[in-house]
Amino acid sequence: MEYTLLKKDTVNIGLTKLYRIKYKNGKLGGYLESKKNLDENSNAWVFGDAQVFGDAWVFGDAWVFGDAQVFGDAWVFGDAKVYGDAWVFGDAWVFGDAWVFGDAQVFGDAWVSGDAKVYGDAKVSGDAKVYGDAQVSGDAKVFGNARVYGDAQVSGDAQVSKSPINLINACEFNITAYAGYIQVGCKLHTIAKWKTLNKSKAYKSLCKDYASCVVAVKFAISCLENQ
Repeated sequence: MEYTLLKKDTVNIGLTKLYRIKYKNGKLGGYLESKKNLDENSNAWVFGDAQVFGDAWVFGDAWVFGDAQVFGDAWVFGDAKVYGDAWVFGDAWVFGDAWVFGDAQVFGDAWVSGDAKVYGDAKVSGDAKVYGDAQVSGDAKVFGNARVYGDAQVSGDAQVSKSPINLINACEFNITAYAGYIQVGCKLHTIAKWKTLNKSKAYKSLCKDYASCVVAVKFAISCLENQ
């Protein structure tokens, strides 16, 4: 989508001046440092008060909107969406059908792709990869060489620097184990808490196949304790 930079509608980020864009169809967009930030030969959009600057590049069918910022050498492409107050920076890539929103941050050399969602105050950094249908939310941090994928969910205050363990179809629910936490369906607890719950059978009504669920949780605990 072709656009022009409006020289009289600007904002400053430190010493960097950004220009409001106006699309060929007359609609106002977000702010860019220069035309190198948004590919005119694609269907990508930057709108609202979103800002793209530095050597960051938005292309493909991607959308960056709200008050989001994309900067550094970051790329947002494919059908990805970055919005809210989210930041994508450094050498990070967000692509595929991934969404990054809320106050989430993706930075370093991290990738978020597929149908993955990163939101809340979550941070994905380092060489971490989040993909598939995975979700990272809350105050969770995924970093280092961690890989979060499939239907895995990392939430709360969890911190993941190693790849989580995913048990698919182990019982009625998928089970994800990481960094001392185990999640069964929507129930997230520490290893110690799960051990107590298994003994008390407090979640006997959680899963139709309770016996298989207990075996799977015990296996996940064993894997975590032996990492």
